[in-house]
Amino acid sequence: MADEKNMEEMNQETAAQAENEEAVSAEENTMDSGCCEEAAAEECACEGSAEDAESEEDAKEKKGFFSKKKDKKEEAFKAQIGELQDKVMRQMAEFENFRKRTEKEKTAMYETGAKSVIEKILPVVDNFERGLAMVPEESKEEPFVDGMNKIYRQLMTELENLGVKPIDAVGQEFNPDLHNAVMQVENDELESGTVAQELQKGYMYRDSVVRHSMVAVVS
Repeated sequence: MADEKNMEEMNQETAAQAENEEAVSAEENTMDSGCCEEAAAEECACEGSAEDAESEEDAKEKKGFFSKKKDKKEEAFKAQIGELQDKVMRQMAEFENFRKRTEKEKTAMYETGAKSVIEKILPVVDNFERGLAMVPEESKEEPFVDGMNKIYRQLMTELENLGVKPIDAVGQEFNPDLHNAVMQVENDELESGTVAQELQKGYMYRDSVVRHSMVAVVS
């Protein structure tokens, strides 16, 4: 009986020891599993961080690429705008020069035409003056002569309004730009080189001579 009892006790001890070993092994397995899970989680976290870093880097590269592309387009647009502005400024300057040149040519043509017409009118003025100068003193009050005087004065007024004026001659120093000397005379009252007589009246149109005065100059 004692031996059987001892055998049962030994079996119970062996079973208890086996249970303890199984519990320890299970605990170790649990710990190992937890460590593996933690390690896996850390590894996943590291991989996630690396992927995030790579994504951010890729995003920065893409952003930089598109930014450079945008800057190049803006520079191209600015260059085109600058060229167009330069062309417009050049065309405006050319148009302004053309306008000024056209105005100058138009003025010159008008001046030439006006001088040509005035030159044709001056002989008419000369004939008026010659005819009125030959009217006898007793006939100057007659209606016909008075009417001729009025027409002459009207004609001279219109010429003056156009810028036509007679050149001063008698008593002035001879000026070849204004006077045309056709003879020399003796005159003790005037100095040499002075215009003593006007044979034909000269006229100016604005600042240019239409007809020189035909004069006699003191020798």
